[in-house]
Amino acid sequence: MLDILYLDDHLVAINKPSGLLVHRSEIDRHETRFVLQLLRNQLGQRVYPVHRLDKPTSGVLVFALSSEMASMIADQWRERAIDKRYLAIVRGYMPEFVHLDYAMSPPIDKYAKQEVIKPAQEAITDFSLLATVEMDVEIDKYPQSRYSLVEAMPKTGRKHQIRRHLKHLSHPIIGDARYGKGRHSRYFRDHFDAGRLLLHAWQLSMTHPVTGQPLVFTAPLDDIWLSLVKRFQWQQQLPGLLSETLPGTRHEAPSTLAQQ
Repeated sequence: MLDILYLDDHLVAINKPSGLLVHRSEIDRHETRFVLQLLRNQLGQRVYPVHRLDKPTSGVLVFALSSEMASMIADQWRERAIDKRYLAIVRGYMPEFVHLDYAMSPPIDKYAKQEVIKPAQEAITDFSLLATVEMDVEIDKYPQSRYSLVEAMPKTGRKHQIRRHLKHLSHPIIGDARYGKGRHSRYFRDHFDAGRLLLHAWQLSMTHPVTGQPLVFTAPLDDIWLSLVKRFQWQQQLPGLLSETLPGTRHEAPSTLAQQ
């Protein structure tokens, strides 16, 4: 069963687990489970995707319950009226704040019949440093290994935008098979049982297209994330509501979230 964060007559928000495709794709021809199919079966009705998350990324994912609602939500995306916030664990010590305006060409589609390099598109992301950790272990070329917990706030919605922007800043995400550093990702997999991409869409804020009510959807961390946060003693550095999802802390559902 998918974890439903919000549900009304018009839209639904879920906490997508890492490793699950949103819909059928050439990315994994052998995959048989998709969010679109699972959610449709769980709700007993058709759902309409209005945005996407990469297969290895977890977190808030919103679907409309009609084509008309999907169009109305899409208008908010085009107007950049939807606020998205992600958590990532990256290699090295990040600066306190980075505003990155770095245009990118869409990733080349390896399944396309003809390789086409498209023009670069505007891509803007803000990054805020939340916490750091240093371990006395030589993974790369230094006697110690350093990592940062960062919050990423994309202002545009390009494919792999956060992952590519962090690679451009030389702070790739741990567990990123395409843009990351293999040695660090393997260390986290082998020593911390953290074999996933450490990117989580923790919060999405929007306006309800029908009622005009502000909506804030917050997705709890999975067990892998919680284990790393505890190991690195990052409990107090997590933003707002996420710290309340940790074991031993008080959790109250925000008033903007409907309970199923």
